[in-house]
Amino acid sequence: MRYLLSVLFISVFLLPSFSQELNCDVVINSEQLENTDRTIFNDMKTAIFEFLNTRRWTSSKYKPHERIECSMLINLTSANGNTYQGSIQIQSRRPVYGTSYYTTVWSFKDQDVTFTYDRNSILEYNENTFISNLTTLLAYYTYMIIGYDSETFALNGGTPYFTKAQNLTSMAQSSGYTGWSSTEKRNRYWLVENHLSPRFVGLRKCFYEYHRKGLDQMGESIEDGRGNLATGLGHLNEVHTNYPGSFNMRVFFDAKAGEVIKIFKEANREEKEEVLNLLNKVDPANTLKYQEIMQ
Repeated sequence: MRYLLSVLFISVFLLPSFSQELNCDVVINSEQLENTDRTIFNDMKTAIFEFLNTRRWTSSKYKPHERIECSMLINLTSANGNTYQGSIQIQSRRPVYGTSYYTTVWSFKDQDVTFTYDRNSILEYNENTFISNLTTLLAYYTYMIIGYDSETFALNGGTPYFTKAQNLTSMAQSSGYTGWSSTEKRNRYWLVENHLSPRFVGLRKCFYEYHRKGLDQMGESIEDGRGNLATGLGHLNEVHTNYPGSFNMRVFFDAKAGEVIKIFKEANREEKEEVLNLLNKVDPANTLKYQEIMQ
């Protein structure tokens, strides 16, 4: 018996331990709401946190240290009964191989969010049925986070997850909630629709080469990694040619402009001038900011 228990004990601890995909910090900001029982927002935060972090979203096996570091700030600006309006700010990051540095992979603010929530309610979700706008929003952004993270490790690696997000937009279009319709501009529909479009293949190449061949290489060779990173950015010229001023390019540079500046400030003058010319072309909104590279 003692031998059997020992075998069972060893077997259990030698089995691989797998975890959920996200390690997401959730913040609910309700400061703009007046005459509201604020204890409901603690309940809301707990429900959303558990929905995001305790559910298995994919068939992939994530070890605890592989969970995607991300955050979600829900800023509530108005309330009418159990219906809330506001915005959601999402940010995800990942470690750079061989270093203690974390790079921001994706940063996005959804300015037009409406959902209902009742105290102590169970957040129900079915990927094939629209049950509530809150759980559909949370699932959509979960798949976008996983998709973008996967793009940084394998070329087009996020396709299965972006496809799930795209399916959610199709399912939610008849709900009447804003942000899901193709007739609107710069919304959830277009964010994922564009990313999967052939016109944006250059952006997907950039995501992979920038992170996997660029940043991850810099731990071994700063010069080689920086060169590969510049090559990755070069693919954005294709996107700019096909779709100048695109929504998705704006989202990319919202996350990456500051990091690009820091990296290329340390480059030689020839590299600086080359990448500066590219950045001024593909991201003219940040032209003044990019002048820091030459300093």
